[in-house]
Amino acid sequence: MNTIAEHIADFLKEYPPFDNLTFQELFNIATNIRVINLEKHAVLFQNNDILHDSFYVVSSGIINLTTIADAEETIINKCHEGDIFGLRPFFAKNNYMMTAKAREESIVYAIPIAVFRPFVANNSDVLNFLLESFAINSRHTKDNVNSENKLISDNGFYSDTQSEMQYIQSLSYNNSPLTTTADKIVKDVAILMTESMVDNIVVCENNYPIGILTDADLSSKVATGRFSITETIDKIMSSPVVTVIENVSLAEAQLLMLKHNVTHLCVTKDGTNKSVVKGIISEHDLIVAQASNPGVLIKEIKRSQLPKDLKQIRDRLSDLIQNSIQKNIPISHVCNIANEINLALIKRAVELTILDLGSPPARFAWLSIGSQGRKEQLLLTDQDSILIFEDVTPEKYREVKDYFLRLAKRTTSLLEKVGYEFCPNGHMGSNMLWCKSLTDWIKQYNSWMNTPGENSNDLSSIFFDYEIVFGESKIEEAIENVIFKNAINNPLFFDFLGNDALKKNSPLSFFKKFILEEEGPNKMKFDIKTRALMPLIDAARLLILSSNIKGIKNTYLRFKQLAISDSKNAEIYLSCAEAFLTLLKFRTVEGLKNDDSGQYINIKELSKTDKEKLKNALTPMRDLEELIKNKFQLTQFS
Repeated sequence: MNTIAEHIADFLKEYPPFDNLTFQELFNIATNIRVINLEKHAVLFQNNDILHDSFYVVSSGIINLTTIADAEETIINKCHEGDIFGLRPFFAKNNYMMTAKAREESIVYAIPIAVFRPFVANNSDVLNFLLESFAINSRHTKDNVNSENKLISDNGFYSDTQSEMQYIQSLSYNNSPLTTTADKIVKDVAILMTESMVDNIVVCENNYPIGILTDADLSSKVATGRFSITETIDKIMSSPVVTVIENVSLAEAQLLMLKHNVTHLCVTKDGTNKSVVKGIISEHDLIVAQASNPGVLIKEIKRSQLPKDLKQIRDRLSDLIQNSIQKNIPISHVCNIANEINLALIKRAVELTILDLGSPPARFAWLSIGSQGRKEQLLLTDQDSILIFEDVTPEKYREVKDYFLRLAKRTTSLLEKVGYEFCPNGHMGSNMLWCKSLTDWIKQYNSWMNTPGENSNDLSSIFFDYEIVFGESKIEEAIENVIFKNAINNPLFFDFLGNDALKKNSPLSFFKKFILEEEGPNKMKFDIKTRALMPLIDAARLLILSSNIKGIKNTYLRFKQLAISDSKNAEIYLSCAEAFLTLLKFRTVEGLKNDDSGQYINIKELSKTDKEKLKNALTPMRDLEELIKNKFQLTQFS
């Protein structure tokens, strides 16, 4: 036996997706693998290189994946032992979009795609791993968060995460395909295709697909004289036809076309050739689908001139979110994508308003607060924002503030037309209370944090969850510095926040039954926002501020960071992080289903499994509550 191949097979079987294959299969693959030794800083491939015929696995050492941004080389990921990279040839035909460079002396295995493709075709677990790796972080990559706390794709198919989303979205395709039977004459079928202006026809027997005839078949088999136009089409059709299920994603469709070397896929009711034909997917459909990916949406946002254009894009984002959830893409990844598009929409609304009003008289910052400030806005909820402008001389103050109030009112009105409802509590930059100078905002935060009891009427914790959308980042930094300066040795403020975090109604009764609404339009429904999500959001904010950890606004990432900084309670924090994602997904699914905020869930409509999953997500709250009571002196505002 080939001892080198045996050694490689032994190595591969320890890592996904190879652990889904038999040793004999791995040995067969290993016999075709090239072993590549890379010196320190050696380049395996670089941006814009023609795609290789192999993908790669790190045997030893570290491979940096880098891209060029603003004339600087930026590391977007590090691949360690067992990590897969360079998968792009599986999914795309254009050149590499990043550079793979050895950080130290390294050994990589080059696995020929032609050799590995049959194992992808015959093993759904391997296929699923590749697809998930294409859309999300590697399951075994350690450095999966960059310096800005944004999740990154370990295989780096694109330099921005938005482009990845195109591969998880569902496809639009012809759901009224032309069909015929195998005994029809070629000439008659060709005439029918021409009259119907289509390039394909599905050949069926008892309504089940047995083959497909395309323009390419007619050109290569009939036009060349190999077959007569009087033959029956069973002589020239391509058979068997490659079938897929109705909600197939772009990635799956693209991979299947590459794998089987076909240009059309037949959609059937159950995804097999033993069920009724529901549609046909062509290569053209894939091209059209790629025009709807998030990167393209953001480009469209930047070109948009009217609220209706922005509304159409926001509606398409809802479709993307729904499709990604159906594909079981992690909700944290979906949040990243949705955040970037929501951010671009709000920014464009501000830009369009400035084009109407003229240049601002002073520098300013538009900050989203609340769920968008935390990068957690998946559903179309109300808009929350504040506007901060730089300090100006007293004689100019009124004039400057008037301009920014007009700017904010027009912007919030435009966003309302896009679909973001006005905040019922008036937490918007169009409210004169929340549109003021930097000095006034500093005074506001000083007052809130140093005398919270005196300002409890207008103090909302969402003002501590913010993200700059437009304007001067230094203004946002100034606010952050004030907040964290006031947070030092401030037990009174944390007493207030702690009591606020614990005052929400319990989600479960003593006997672990869901506590449902007792009256009103949502009677007998579960308030997942108030009883489940908000306690976690409030607790994460309280704990991150008290730990003096800057720059992390997202609830999930706050808990993950707390697990690192407070290892003694890491288990509680990690449980809360996972619970938050589970609850957020429940709310999002409910909101998409009912076209509302998803706040109230009809427990009776949940399956037994989902009820248990929801209940399990609520169990860490009791431990979290005890942790807060032990950490803070909750006496003043109890």
